[in-house]
Amino acid sequence: MKLENPILVSDLDVVYVGTFVPRTCGIATFTNDLATSIAQEMGGKPYRVVAITDRPEGYDYPPEVTFEIRQNVIRDYARAAEYLNGSSAQIVNLQHEFGIFGGDAGKYLSVLLSHLKKPIITTIHTILDNPSADYREAFEDVVNFSQRLVTMSQKGAMMLQEIYGVPQDKISVIHHGVHDVPFVDSNFYKEKFNVEGLTVLLTFGLLSPNKGIETALHALPEVVEKYPDTVYIILGATHPGVKKALGEQYRLSLERKAIDLDIADNVVFHNRFVDLQELTEYMSCCDIYLTPYLAKEQITSGTLAYAVGMGKAVVSTPYWYAEELLSDSRGVLVNFADAKGMAEALKGLIGDSMRRNKMRKAAYEFGRTMVWREVGRQYVEMFVQMRSERKNLEVRSSWKQKMLPLITLPEIRLDHLIALSDDVGLLQHASYGIPNRDHGYSADDVGRGLAALMTFYNHEKDEQVLPLIRTYVSFLNHSQTETGHFHNFMSYDRRFQDKQGSDDTLGRVLWGLGTVVRWGPKEQVRALAQNMMAKAVPKTFEMQAPRAKAYSIIGLYHLLQKFVGASQFRRLLVQFADDLVASYKTNHRDDWRWFEEVITYGNAKIPEALLRAYQVTQNEEYLEVALESLDFLTKEQWNGVYFELVGNEGWYPRGAEKALFGQQPIDAGYLVEAYIAASELTGLNKHLDLARLAFDWFLGRNRLNAALYDFSDGSVADGIDSNGISANQGAESVVCYLLAVLGLSGLKAQKIQTGR
Repeated sequence: MKLENPILVSDLDVVYVGTFVPRTCGIATFTNDLATSIAQEMGGKPYRVVAITDRPEGYDYPPEVTFEIRQNVIRDYARAAEYLNGSSAQIVNLQHEFGIFGGDAGKYLSVLLSHLKKPIITTIHTILDNPSADYREAFEDVVNFSQRLVTMSQKGAMMLQEIYGVPQDKISVIHHGVHDVPFVDSNFYKEKFNVEGLTVLLTFGLLSPNKGIETALHALPEVVEKYPDTVYIILGATHPGVKKALGEQYRLSLERKAIDLDIADNVVFHNRFVDLQELTEYMSCCDIYLTPYLAKEQITSGTLAYAVGMGKAVVSTPYWYAEELLSDSRGVLVNFADAKGMAEALKGLIGDSMRRNKMRKAAYEFGRTMVWREVGRQYVEMFVQMRSERKNLEVRSSWKQKMLPLITLPEIRLDHLIALSDDVGLLQHASYGIPNRDHGYSADDVGRGLAALMTFYNHEKDEQVLPLIRTYVSFLNHSQTETGHFHNFMSYDRRFQDKQGSDDTLGRVLWGLGTVVRWGPKEQVRALAQNMMAKAVPKTFEMQAPRAKAYSIIGLYHLLQKFVGASQFRRLLVQFADDLVASYKTNHRDDWRWFEEVITYGNAKIPEALLRAYQVTQNEEYLEVALESLDFLTKEQWNGVYFELVGNEGWYPRGAEKALFGQQPIDAGYLVEAYIAASELTGLNKHLDLARLAFDWFLGRNRLNAALYDFSDGSVADGIDSNGISANQGAESVVCYLLAVLGLSGLKAQKIQTGR
């Protein structure tokens, strides 16, 4: 069966974390088989693996392994998270088994998970029903950081819910995969192993004391007495952990036991880890498969899954996975360490070929639901579903902030803004924190960057930013055309790429220049900014875009704070404010209190502009429309836990669904500024609270519960995308963050409660 729409999986990018071949480990084999089956389901798309390595010399890994974590080196886990965050991976599939990760109870894994910004789907290989405190804590970290948990049995799903409180809709049950092999008569393969004419019993897997081989050996004398042509093959190398601690002591003890029980001629030890082809042949030649494990607390067994998938008659102890997989007469269960019961079960099956064949057919038929092809399909469907759910995720009461509550606002850092600036202007983009020169400069960003610098200078009077202010003003002066408009884009080689910018370009430049007129450090630079604004006035009459008018109002507001009698600029402010009110009245509905038929980007700047227009004019209609539209924005984006901003992957048309990915810092930053303006005019604490909550979006109070702000250098990620936090940190993002944090810092007079 194929997915109904293969297009949905064409762009899936999955990275697997776990042990990997050629490491001798059941999880390594599972990871390889799972990744291969998923890749085949996705049309042969390549995959990548982050491998957990347990020895200094490492392994000769295949090319799919692109990163290695040294099991007991804690810093490797943090580095792996950083590596994955910077990759194109959309989903991380983690294989969880306590013993493969470093630290007490595998606690080092929490370092990786807590730093990882990608969605995590964890395949659970062991669930403890009565864990010690350290094991519970480590496992609960895995549960909490994972968006989905996969267990291979219904028992595992029940335990996750009852013991660990995992919601049912966070759990998927997908069988352990098996290879699709034909249903064959065991006699066809016996000659190859010199067991033709014999009844073959088989146990396969890494040898360790918990496998219960002793029980099977104690059962064998009674079986051999009645059916002397019986041979028991014990296939598998000693478990590396056991071998490291005890050497081959355990294997030798089993061999001595076979001698003591006088069944040495009926027991064959094959001390090696076999590949898939050889394992398939061994499995094919066996008549009855044994899993005599000693403990019930096992929710999966790859060897038992293989046996059922190949249609083998099975005798097993009743550990959890066996109880489930061998139900409906697909096998025989005997009590733990019950050699007598196991002997009776074996004799019964050996002596009743009809019953044995019926059991085989039932197992084989069930095994068709477990073949890797089917398992791969289910994983791919889950990946696609989870990606869809992330776009429509509802707020859960289990949402938890990863960041600690802040007693004060973050320190205002200009490091990244300065790194993006040179002697020309402000570079638009940065990839992985490094300025990207390919896209050059934009007047859009320089205008807003100038507003941020002037606000900072007004607060701090820090003269270190004066050279940067001069550079930005110089850039805008050079960008202004003869008509009064502004070029927007300049390439890195200082050539303009357009005749003139958009309406938004003009509005954003006027915003920045207005702050210079208000707070400029010298009369000359203030005069230059004022003259540039005056030269631009004729072009402003051509503006159509509501946001461009809003940006212009903000710039005019700043100018009018310096020159209250500047009637030309005041008339322009009133005209733009009237235009915004008219747009609001045209598009206003009872359920849609907005200026357009669609909510897109930079939205809160429009109500903020009307609030500033009210401050200048005292026109009550401006205040009414501003507060009403700001309340509407709040209602549509605040979900009671965090701000769910409108994303650019579809926006929010009236009557349609809101896009939840492509959320951008511009919207969080502008909300903060709008709420601050509202608080100044209304005196309501709710606006102060909302300003801080909107600011917290940068710090991790958001859909992905992940910070976009980097405390180390002051950079800000460009957004929340469907595959995680953006790896880019452009000028717009850091400028909007700085304007927000500067706005909150300026509210000391209102004694804002910064610690929540």
